[in-house]
Parts: sequence; C-alpha cells; structure tokens
Amino acid sequence: MAQFFTLHPEQPQARLIRQAAEIMRSGGLVAFPTDSAYALGGHTGDAALLERIRRIRGVDERHQFTLMCRDLSEIAKYARVDNSQYRLLKAVTPGPYTFILEGTKELPRRVLHPKRKTLGLRVPEHVVVAALLEELNEPLLTSTLLLPGEALPLTDPQEIRERLEKQVDLVIEAGPCGPGATSVIDLTSGVPELVRAGQGDLAPFGLEAD
Repeated sequence: MAQFFTLHPEQPQARLIRQAAEIMRSGGLVAFPTDSAYALGGHTGDAALLERIRRIRGVDERHQFTLMCRDLSEIAKYARVDNSQYRLLKAVTPGPYTFILEGTKELPRRVLHPKRKTLGLRVPEHVVVAALLEELNEPLLTSTLLLPGEALPLTDPQEIRERLEKQVDLVIEAGPCGPGATSVIDLTSGVPELVRAGQGDLAPFGLEAD
C-alpha cells in the first residue's frame, strides 16, 4: 500500500522531503509531480526499480529512461556534452525538456539504451523536485507516468493513488503540475532533432512541432 505525502508546493516540509528521500534510497518507487506531469522515480543504480517502472509503463529494455539532475554540472558528469550543447542546455534549463545524450561511464550500463548507449537527461523547474534532489545529493532515475494504452501522462495524485497504490511505495501531492509531458530533444548528432513535442518551447532549437 502506497504512502501519500502532501507537500507545500513552494516551501515543502523538510521532514517529509527527508522521508521521501529515505524511501528512494531504500529502493522505493515514488510518483511525484514535476513541471511536466507526474514522473515515476527512484535510486539510479537499482535494477529491480528499473523492472518495476517497465512493468507499470508496459515498455521493454529499449525504453529510454531519464536522469533527473539538479543542474548542468550534474548533466555534464553523466553525459558527454560539448561546448555548443552546453550553451544550448544553459539557455533552456531548468525547464520542461528532456535531452537525449550519450551516457558516460559514471552510469550503470543497464540504465542506458542497449544499442545507442544514450539516456534522457533533464533539469526540472519544480520546487519539490529540487528539494528532493538536494536531499538525495544525486540524480533520480525517472520515467514519465504514462500508462499503457493512454495518450496523456497522469497529473492527478488522487487518481495515481487509486490506480497504482499497490505498485508504488509513495505518491507525493504538491499542488498542480504541468499538464503534459516534456519536449524531448535528441542532441546526439550535433543538430537538435525533435523526438516528442511537449511542454517545452521548441523555438530555441529551431524546431517546430509536426
């Protein structure tokens, strides 16, 4: 049975942040709000956690997971980022974007795409997520909370609690979150390529939604 925490959206209670972080450190799977819908997330190196997320999402080992980071310095540690990519990332983060980049050897191979050796990286603009990342002192392994067969990700914590109460360990409520998924931009080729149009503005990349 999932626990349910209600956090203040601008001044999240430190006690609850510490408890949520401890659940994640212990291998727990948490549903939490971001600047673009809810995400599922937990400790990066946990193989069992990966499988739990895949089961909920209905995806296979080729699914591209996302590493949620505090800032650009963390992104540069876990992904290969050249100067032009760094300048672009600096201009649009934090925000509702996921960037596909080549992973570094700092990461367990199981979190990378099995063929491309890439992963998604992002810096969300959300007070509660920032507090969690600060308490954890490491990135979170995450995936958008999009259930099989559904067109839109979940945004209502009560609905998430009802539908996933036996599949996650904690649901966090912290006021309204973004109404849809991130924009996903592939930066691995040197030229930004649109993978998914979402909440993030595409103009900085010279891209347009189809």
